[in-house]
Amino acid sequence: MTSLFDRYDLGSLALPSRIVMAPMTRSRSTQPGNVPNDMMADYYDQRASAGMIVSEATQISSQGQGYSFTPGIHSAEQVDGWRKVTDAVHQKGGRMVLQLWHVGRMSHAQFQGGGQPVAPSAIAPGASIWAVDPETGQGGMIECPVPRALTAEEISAIIEDYRTAAANARAAGFDGVEIHAANGYLIDEFLRSTSNRRTDAYGGSQENRIRFAREVAEAVSKVIGAERTGIRFSPFITQRGMDDPAAPETILKLAGELDKIGLAYVHLAEADWDDAPETPESFRAALREVYSGTVIVAGGYTKVKADRILADGYADLVAFGRPFIANPDFPRRLADGLPLADFDGSTLFGGDAAGYTSYPVAA
Repeated sequence: MTSLFDRYDLGSLALPSRIVMAPMTRSRSTQPGNVPNDMMADYYDQRASAGMIVSEATQISSQGQGYSFTPGIHSAEQVDGWRKVTDAVHQKGGRMVLQLWHVGRMSHAQFQGGGQPVAPSAIAPGASIWAVDPETGQGGMIECPVPRALTAEEISAIIEDYRTAAANARAAGFDGVEIHAANGYLIDEFLRSTSNRRTDAYGGSQENRIRFAREVAEAVSKVIGAERTGIRFSPFITQRGMDDPAAPETILKLAGELDKIGLAYVHLAEADWDDAPETPESFRAALREVYSGTVIVAGGYTKVKADRILADGYADLVAFGRPFIANPDFPRRLADGLPLADFDGSTLFGGDAAGYTSYPVAA
């Protein structure tokens, strides 16, 4: 029987367990410049016992930002900052991949030099992002405006930004990268007919709507290697104007294309809020049919639920998010049946070490 605590080979990465730390935005980078810092190195160092860490979402360019204090991977200072993080994790024997992020329309003029966010089409998401008021220093939710549609030339430039970001991730010492194609951000926006109304080569047909994601995956893989590249999807989310009933079928089509490229893994971000749609077994089975690589699942998993999906063969690794916040030694607590601490919700985004690196390990 497959266990969470079994070793697993993910390409050239030998993981000591099947427990993955899921990507979680914490907004602690140094300003100005969105630079990773010593506090972030401490945070990830504390959690290096995970089988693998997926970093918080990290913007590939200044245009790709949509939340305050999130780190980037597009400047020399950011690369140097991330090197402190990967060095700390590796010194503890850990493994870490960088999640590459472009938020698309999930942004605001505050992050766009006063201009509009960009998207496949000029359709507002009907959603909000967390931003700090530059005058008061207070954080809060602000509504995303109507974006402007990208030109074909701009799309090519963004693909190049992904390529550069992957090269920067390699220079920063990461063991691989994960392309963020979930949760209503730019790549996800291209995939869905609700957010993509284009009539050129990047819109309309299913084949056209997956083109951008495929070209990003190809560009990133050529830089860092397909065996070190993963991608994250959220097939069944309906928030942020993403309610496209055909999305699961589109993502399966794309997964088949990514299998041809040889991508190391597909990471499913499953809806985990109250009354959220379940991921049907039929989708899990279909994914295994079209994609032969590693499958990671995330979304409110318990040990019992995780062991079940591993036993059923629908996942190879299970990612946990919230439990890692207040339990830096989460794998040990899970293995030994130790109680889990609760996190302070008021310290999730922004701030100092309190509620970030201040949680103790179990006695």
